[in-house]
Amino acid sequence: MDDVAAWFLALYKTTGIKLTIFYDGYDRARFFQGFVTTVKLSAYCLVLSLVLGALAAWLTGSHVAVVRRAVTGFVALFRNTPPLVQLYFFYFALGPLVPKVDGAPLLGSFGWAVVSLTLLETAFAAEIYRAGIEAVPKAMVEAAASLGYSRWQIYRLIMLPLALRATMPAMTNNLVNLVKTTTLAYAIAVPELVYMSAQIWSEQVNVPEMMVVLLICYVAIVGLINQGMQWLEHRLRVPGFGQ
Repeated sequence: MDDVAAWFLALYKTTGIKLTIFYDGYDRARFFQGFVTTVKLSAYCLVLSLVLGALAAWLTGSHVAVVRRAVTGFVALFRNTPPLVQLYFFYFALGPLVPKVDGAPLLGSFGWAVVSLTLLETAFAAEIYRAGIEAVPKAMVEAAASLGYSRWQIYRLIMLPLALRATMPAMTNNLVNLVKTTTLAYAIAVPELVYMSAQIWSEQVNVPEMMVVLLICYVAIVGLINQGMQWLEHRLRVPGFGQ
C-alpha cells in the first residue's frame, strides 16, 4: 500500500496528475466512505424495489377495483414525474412532518433517499413483472387452479418464477438505471460517491482526475451488475420459455 501511495505521489510531482485518494489518507477515507454509501444505497433500494415491485404486480390483478386503481395510480405517478422532484418532495415536504426521536429526525437524508429511490424503482419493477406475468402461458395457470392452488400460491409458485426468467434483460436495465439514479442523492447531501468526490475536488482542485475516477467506479459497479445478472439469467434459464 505504501508503494502505491508513493507511486501516485511521485506521479503528481512529475506530471501534475493529482490523485490524492491514493496517497492522502483523509481523502482516501472520504472517497471510500462515498463508495460504500453508494453500494449500500443501491443494495437497499434494489432488494426493496424487487420485493415491492412483485407485490405491486400481484395487486394489479386484484379483484378489488380500488386496489387496482391505487396501484395503477402509484405506478403512473412515479414513472411520470422527475426523480429529483420526488426526492425533494420526500426530503423537504414530508421530512419535517415526521416525528422526531430525542430531538433527531426519524429519517435522515440517507433514509429518505432509500424511500424515494425505492418507490421510484418499484414502479418500474412492477411494470416489468406485469409484462413477464402476461408472458406466462395461461394453460399453466389453469392447470394450477384445477389442482386447487389459491391465487396467491399460483402467483408465488408459478407465475412469479416464470415471469422473473422472462424479464431478466429488462430487470438488468432497471437495476443499472437504479445505480445511476443514486447520484441524485447528492442533492440532499447523502455522502455518496459523487458528494464525497465533489468535496475532494473542491479542496484539491483536481476535477479532471476525480471525474475519470468517478467514471471508472460507476463503470465497474454497472459491469459487475451486468455480469451477475447474466450469470443468474443463464442459471435460471428454462429451455423453450422466454427465449
